[in-house]
Amino acid sequence: MHVSDLSLDDFRSYHRLVISLEPGVTALIGPNGQGKTNLIEAVDYLSGLSSHRAGADTALVRRAGPGEEQPGGAVLRARVVHGRRPTVMELEIIAGRANRARLNRGSVRPRELLGVLRTVLFSPEDLALVREEPAGRRRLLDDLAVALRPALAGVRAEHDKILAQRAGLLRSARAARTPTASMLTTLEVWDAQLATAASRLIAARIDVVERLRPWVADAYGAVSADPSPAFIAYRSSLALHEGAPEPDPRAGGERPEVEAGLADADATAARLESAMRALRTREIDRGANLVGAHRDDLSLFLGPLPARGFASHGEQWSLALALRLASYEMLRHDVDAYGGDGEPVLLLDDVFSSLDDARRRALARLVAGARQVLVTAASEQDVPTELAGARWRVEGSELSRG
Repeated sequence: MHVSDLSLDDFRSYHRLVISLEPGVTALIGPNGQGKTNLIEAVDYLSGLSSHRAGADTALVRRAGPGEEQPGGAVLRARVVHGRRPTVMELEIIAGRANRARLNRGSVRPRELLGVLRTVLFSPEDLALVREEPAGRRRLLDDLAVALRPALAGVRAEHDKILAQRAGLLRSARAARTPTASMLTTLEVWDAQLATAASRLIAARIDVVERLRPWVADAYGAVSADPSPAFIAYRSSLALHEGAPEPDPRAGGERPEVEAGLADADATAARLESAMRALRTREIDRGANLVGAHRDDLSLFLGPLPARGFASHGEQWSLALALRLASYEMLRHDVDAYGGDGEPVLLLDDVFSSLDDARRRALARLVAGARQVLVTAASEQDVPTELAGARWRVEGSELSRG
């Protein structure tokens, strides 16, 4: 698949942009702060309906200049080609209201846009996947699960809604000091609903981890001179509560036992309900949900050691790149997508300036043959020679062909 046309109205720094894109490599070149990343963000937003830089959609609407009326929203449109079949997708971001969407000129729910366009984004922030807390790694798994099966977006949203409501009830129970019978009965209802949603989300994550694992190992070997193999495993708060050991690459094999047990959503739901009952007093004391998908993690290893805390800066970068490259390969080989045309659009946002020469060359060689690659860079010299293709100059959110 590839994006053949893109238009933006009042998105970030763009008042109005219309651009035709080609398969292959397109580089967007210009100094920092000129709008390159905003354009990449727009393409990525149409893919996943979320921004990697903003928590709230209101931040995506262009801020009016002095004496100018503030836009009430932003509109993103793209023509996406699968084989010879084009699909036109449109998303209207409305400040303070629910977004609206159209698909081939017909109104749809925004969620129905998911799956039309797939993207894999590389950015300097990817280092956080290795260095930082589990939330980013959970998001990676959930984003990939939705890319594989767009219907899971509903499960993900329902899980987050139930989780927040149950947390609110736990806080109320803590404040009451002695929870009422009504509170405890309502908690049992939320237990069942949360367990059902969380178990489905966990099973989807397990599927992603099992698909991703061999690709991570291969990609890490391709971008790193490190002889230590890369290994990923799912770290389950439920399994740890039940007494299972921490993930260990030396004992994991191709399908760690803990992961195999979590792949059955119905069985996992029953286990989660049991764990919630056992943790009831502690959860009320803390006013927090203590077990489930929201407390799980993706464990990253280099050889026998966890990457977080033990890997060098260069090894961390190689592993972060491996996670993104593995995501690309996994989606590209998804035979259920558009008759096998699941290859995502690659978005490389100023990533080469953060890499040493060896990793720059390795990454460029690996992505050069992709169906479509959009690259941002401050200068032409930052774009590896392996990525020959179209060039656009970006200045003041205006584009000109280079």
